[in-house]
Parts: sequence; structure tokens; C-alpha cells
Amino acid sequence: MQRRRVVITGFGAITPVGNTAEKFWNGLLSGQNGVDFITIFDTEGFTTRFAAEVKNYQPEIHFDTKEIRKLDRFTQFALIAAREAVLHSGLDLENEDRDRIGVIFGSGIGGMTTFEDEHRKLVEKGPKRISPYFIPAMISDIAAGYISMEFNFRGPNFGTTSACATSGHSIGSGFRTIQYGDADVMVVGGSEASVTPMGVAGFNALKALSTRNENPQKASRPFDLERDGFVMGEGGAVLVLEEYEHAKARGAKIYAEMAGIGFTADAYHITQPAPGGRGAIKAMELAVKDAGFALTDVDYINAHGTSTPFNDKNESAAIRTLFGDHANNLAISSTKSMTGHNLGAAGAIEMLVCTLAVHHNKIPPTINYEFPDPECDLNYTPNKMVEKKVHVAISNSFGFGGHNTCLCVKKFES
Repeated sequence: MQRRRVVITGFGAITPVGNTAEKFWNGLLSGQNGVDFITIFDTEGFTTRFAAEVKNYQPEIHFDTKEIRKLDRFTQFALIAAREAVLHSGLDLENEDRDRIGVIFGSGIGGMTTFEDEHRKLVEKGPKRISPYFIPAMISDIAAGYISMEFNFRGPNFGTTSACATSGHSIGSGFRTIQYGDADVMVVGGSEASVTPMGVAGFNALKALSTRNENPQKASRPFDLERDGFVMGEGGAVLVLEEYEHAKARGAKIYAEMAGIGFTADAYHITQPAPGGRGAIKAMELAVKDAGFALTDVDYINAHGTSTPFNDKNESAAIRTLFGDHANNLAISSTKSMTGHNLGAAGAIEMLVCTLAVHHNKIPPTINYEFPDPECDLNYTPNKMVEKKVHVAISNSFGFGGHNTCLCVKKFES
């Protein structure tokens, strides 16, 4: 069976460095830092008091009062990004077969704000005060459902949850769905809104977060010798994937071609990556092979690059092991240095980065890179954007539980 070609025809985003895809991209290229002290809740007594929040967010601009009560923050982000992406794609929905348009959308944690708010009600006021919207607002698949209902998309529809690999899995699954003919268009991505008291306290208990409270804007520093943990981020991103002939027939603008995926498991530990990065190595190898490329064809890697001591060292070793001498030719960056770690939304946000890097031939920087680590010895595009021909890019996402995804995108050629 010949697989169908899949292209990217639209996208949307709401992130700590920009509340639209265009502002996000421009923010990345300028090295804009999205990390600052937390404003969403009172952080007195918290070990970490900063995060990468979505700035100047006003839900009432996007939703009416009743919708705001029904929708958790993560679902609001999902709908905002989806609306932008569908509009940006130029799809004429009145003339589309909506049975052939699907949605696969993920969240690593789901409605944490809703859960905390309703638990507080339970403790303080009793069980009869729990909102009837509690369960449907909290569950992580609900964003996919709301997107499908918003546009009456009746094709394949489900949510993915695999920690930091969540939206890598949603995009890859949408890609396969089109390749094998089960849909012509797939709206895919992820969102997260876990900068909450329980979210921050929980990751602090794991000793996973940076505690650089004296200078939070320097806290997210992937691959830097002085990194001390990741910075929580929030937001969401959506891509519109489309079968090539379908896109061509309607005269769609094509930004890049989705080329391959690699999904693996470490089968090792709930939080630590496998020794030597074996799961990451296999995911990258599979994605490049699935795309039909040689390893030497890859130009850019948007790294998982969380700013944790072990992960960054492990990922660097995996890249060097797999790519050999070509590792020295690769442009690599971790945009988490600017967005923080967006958890389940990270894969979608970073796949958008790869799409735009391929389209514009520009590599966003890794900011806060000041002190090289001898165990991280690659080109991480330190501190300033560079212009470089990017024909093939890959995006890495590695999640708690040992879930690994690698997505490959290439420059579109008719």
C-alpha cells in the first residue's frame, strides 16, 4: 500500500512568548523570555515561585461567561489555538466533507485547576456543592471533544496522554490517520495549564523544578552547566495536517511536509531516561527512516532539552551516538529556554517550531546558554537566532513513564 503524502496547511498557538502563532515565532527568534514570577496563585511557602505563564490572558475575549465556567484553562487554550489554526488553514468548511476531518488532541495532566477548585469546595462546603461541570471539565480528552464540536468535525476523534510526549503522539497519530486513508484533514496538537499549587508543589516534591528564585529569567537554561531543573510552562498549539492532493485541489498554502514518526518506550524508570538514551536513539532513528532520509540529511533538531541535569546530558549523548560525525553539523536548540516546559503541549509547540524553521530557514536560539557543559558538547544555537537552510528537521519529546516520540518534517516540494 502506498502511503498518502501529508502536508501542514495551518497552525495556531498560545504560549508564554506570544498569544498567536506569529507572535510566538517572532518572540522565539528575538530570544524573548517567557519565564517570570507566578501570578496565577500566591506562592508563599513554595520552593519554586516562578513559571512560564501565558501573558495577558483574558478569557472573556474568547469565551462568554457560561463557557468560562464550563471550560478548564487547558481547554480554553486548546480552543483558542484550534480556532486560529483552522482559520489560518483557509479551509472552506461549508464545502468540506466533515466526516473526513478529525481531531486528535492531548493534554498530559488535563483540568488540574478544575480539580483543585472542586476539591476545595468538597472539603470546605461538602459534596453537594461540587459543580456538575467538574468531571467533563477535568478529563484530559475533553479538549479533543470540544474542538470537534466547535467545527462539527466528525472524523476520528480522541485524546492522547503520555506526559511530555502527549502531543507528539497526537500529531504522529493524526499523520498516520491521513496516510492510511481514514481522513483527509486532521486537527492535532496539545495544551496544558498545570501552573497550579498542586502542579508546582508536586514537581517540587520530585525535585524536578529549578529553584532559582533569585533570578527566574535565568532558570531555564538547557544544556548549560549550571542548569538545576526545568521551569513549568503552559499553553497550547495546533497543526492542521492535510492529505497533499486534497490541499493541492483547494489551492492551500503549504508550509511544510510531515515526513515521519518514531515512537518508542524506554521500559526502564518512571522518570529517568534509559541509560545511554537508547529509547531516544531508537525514536530518532525510526522517524528519520520512516521519512525515507539518511541521518546525514537532518539539518535541525528541536531538542527535548528540559534544563534538567540528567535529561540534557542523556539527550546530547543520544544525538552524538546516533548521528556520529554528522552530530557536529546539526543545528540544535531547546525553545524550552524561552517557553519553559509546556508538558503535554510541548510536542505540538515544538513541532510548530520545526515547521516554521523549515519554512523560513531560521533556527531559534537556546537562550541562557552561558557555561558550556563538557558532557553536552553539540551546537545548541546559543543565545541568538541563526539563518540556515533547513530541509529536514526533527522534534524530540520524551515523557515520564519512558514514552518517546520523534517527529520528522521536511521542506515541501511539489
